[in-house]
Amino acid sequence: MDKDQLRSQILEQLEEVNDPELGIDIVNLGLVYDIDISESNNVKITMTLTAMGCPLAGMINGLVEDAVRKVEGVDEIEVDIVWDPPWSKDRMSRYAKIALGIPD
Repeated sequence: MDKDQLRSQILEQLEEVNDPELGIDIVNLGLVYDIDISESNNVKITMTLTAMGCPLAGMINGLVEDAVRKVEGVDEIEVDIVWDPPWSKDRMSRYAKIALGIPD
């Protein structure tokens, strides 16, 4: 499987991970900044959370790891939660904005 296929499958799995407070998946919320796949299929997910100091950070981290682990061919998984660039509503998909009643 090539890296583009692997990336697509990882994104599909991440769309199953909902932010527990907002009930929208982390991909449509724009929380996933990057998916880096090494030559040996180690995966590093660079993402953020909607608020610094989010009490659910550990839980979301675990949910992300569990989701990526479902993708065949993935070796090691690292989740890197960053605060720069800061998340904003502008990163949300149209779907997420509609679901949360936020004007586009």
